[in-house]
Formats: sequence, C-alpha cells, structure tokens
Amino acid sequence: MKSGMRSYAVPVIGFMFFALLQLGFGQSMPPSPAPSQTSDGAAVDQGIAYVLLMVALAVTYLVH
Repeated sequence: MKSGMRSYAVPVIGFMFFALLQLGFGQSMPPSPAPSQTSDGAAVDQGIAYVLLMVALAVTYLVH
C-alpha cells in the first residue's frame, strides 16, 4: 500500500514544485506615480471615520 501512495505522491509534489517555480516568472509591477503634495481631505475624513467607529465600538462594548 505504501508504494501505491508513493506513486501518487511523487507526481503531485513535483507538480506543486513546478507551479511554485512558475510564480517567479510573473509580470513585474509598473512604477507607482509620484505622490501629490496637495491633500483633497479624503484621508482626513477616512481617519475621522475610523476614530468614530472605534469610539462607537468601545461604547457599545462598555454598555453591553
């Protein structure tokens, strides 16, 4: 029975190694654009929203 399992395991493991090696030949990422110096306020709004969400979660936890 062990030789039967080995005859199935070797090709499967070989295929997995082959698939992992092919990941190394992936497409490279293009360079990212330069960051802009002006802020449109979206990051600030999102930060405030996250803080308010955390405060609401804390209050809900303490009240419950």
